[in-house]
Amino acid sequence: MKKLEIGSAVLLFLAAFIWGVAFVAQSVGMEYVGPFTFNGCRFLIGGLVLTPFALIRDRQYKKSLSFQVLSSEKQKEDKRTTLIGGLCCGVAICVASSFQQAGMQYTSVGKAGFITALYIVLVPVFGIFMKRKVAPVIWFGVVLAAIGIYFLCITESFSVNYGDLLIFICAVCFTFHILIIDYFAPKADGVALSCIQFWFSGIVCMGIALLKENPNMTAILQVAIPILYAGVLSCGVAYTLQIIGQKNIKPTVASLILSLESVISVLAGWVILKEVMTGRQVFGCILVFAAVILAQIPVKSEQS
Repeated sequence: MKKLEIGSAVLLFLAAFIWGVAFVAQSVGMEYVGPFTFNGCRFLIGGLVLTPFALIRDRQYKKSLSFQVLSSEKQKEDKRTTLIGGLCCGVAICVASSFQQAGMQYTSVGKAGFITALYIVLVPVFGIFMKRKVAPVIWFGVVLAAIGIYFLCITESFSVNYGDLLIFICAVCFTFHILIIDYFAPKADGVALSCIQFWFSGIVCMGIALLKENPNMTAILQVAIPILYAGVLSCGVAYTLQIIGQKNIKPTVASLILSLESVISVLAGWVILKEVMTGRQVFGCILVFAAVILAQIPVKSEQS
């Protein structure tokens, strides 16, 4: 792998690590507040955290213009691309996270983790419709990762219920989110893109929460730590790492690395919640790690 690709893989792994631990925060948060209240709070916090950095980046961009010959039309086009990209990402992440949070009320955490991680299979499938070619080794890695996540997360007989359906819709939306980022990340500033998506999704989720859930400050303060973790790290840091990391790596490989959040969620449950991993779960971890390693093997005659 090239140095840029290795750096991107590290950033994506850090994002997966943060998200894996965030499953614990989401689980605790749902005991006190509704799904839209939780998402609204964490997205708004994520937007607040990123706004200063976005403003600094914008100031640096304006300074760089004095050394470049860029037409006003080009500047307007760059800003328009960033705004449109941020709004598109915001719609995808708002819908995906809302379905995930709501679905976790009706299905087990194991099923939720497995079904959400189906985006690693859906990304290359959707990519076919975008005329993308995927190397056979990547397809093998996708299948291996899917099997690994099954062993890792599913501990009871698989059945489809209302919660499972909501989580599946969430996986589809996260697939669109990855592909949207893949399209806009090379054309826009990653921090600004991430900041816009959080403000948009935070305002939408909080608006729905005020109409549907009647959130109160007492309940929110009871889960202040999980919300802060989800807002500052899971939103403000991890999603930005995802956007920056996807600039120099293929979306299918990116989805495989991000799928490590399932492995990390089990480890986080073991360390934080004192849950014990079974031999089945350890086997699943091994398969997922093997899939990620396979995805990094360079292909001689690879075509994009």
